[in-house]
Amino acid sequence: MKTAHDLVVSAKSRIQEIPLSDAENAVRDANVVVDVREADEYAAGHLPGAVHMSRGLLEFKFSANPALQARDIKVVLYCKTSGRAALAAASLLDMGYLNVLSIAGGFDAWATSGKPVAKPEAPSFD
Repeated sequence: MKTAHDLVVSAKSRIQEIPLSDAENAVRDANVVVDVREADEYAAGHLPGAVHMSRGLLEFKFSANPALQARDIKVVLYCKTSGRAALAAASLLDMGYLNVLSIAGGFDAWATSGKPVAKPEAPSFD
């Protein structure tokens, strides 16, 4: 029986995972940057300009969004440490997307290195 770790290792053997040193350029060049973490993780902080699509709904959201139909769009994915993003990247490759990247180390590596993090502002009730 395969474990979640086995699935991630298999996915990482098929996808293009980029080092953190290349991540800012990849994010800048992407048509869409997708945070595949859960909503509460995204709300606590995310890459500037990233959209939230939790891992469990990714394929459905890509299929339903006309702006994401072109198979040659440039997609950058990330999660907390890179496992979910690797699985998501493998799924998008299986769907026929051609330019899919995953950030090695994920959000944790991005934030720890001091790269910019966006945090939604809480509403003011004053």
